[in-house]
Amino acid sequence: MSKLAVIRIRGTVDIRRKVQDTLKILGLTRPNHCVLVNDDPSTRGMLQEAKDFITWGSLNPEVLEALIRKRGRLEGNAPVTDEVIDSKTRFKTIGEFAKAILEDEAELSELKGLKKAFRLRPPKKGYKSTKRPFKDGGSLGFRAEKMNELVKRMI
Repeated sequence: MSKLAVIRIRGTVDIRRKVQDTLKILGLTRPNHCVLVNDDPSTRGMLQEAKDFITWGSLNPEVLEALIRKRGRLEGNAPVTDEVIDSKTRFKTIGEFAKAILEDEAELSELKGLKKAFRLRPPKKGYKSTKRPFKDGGSLGFRAEKMNELVKRMI
């Protein structure tokens, strides 16, 4: 079971109740928020339900490390550093922690006090289209490995 990064692209106007509840369960309350979820059938169903408001795909360890280092926040809005990782988990650095997360040897929840959502900026050079799927030249839906490029532009 691998991890998927999910980013909310669209806002809250004209959103069906079922989709709104799904986004709340995923922890995506605002546009440009990102969460990591397990890639299992139930999560895939939720992603499919909200596909017109989100984009998702897999990350590589380097991008996940940068995401945790630059956008990861603890309670009280404290940044995540190597010292925090060393003291609160069994890993020495953020890089080791990120690699272990993607290999299913660790969970983000092992770092006590880490906020579930990563608050990202809008992407540099913008989204292509917030109303069309990725396969048709837009930004919504499944984007596989291309997710790395989007997250790099948003960090």
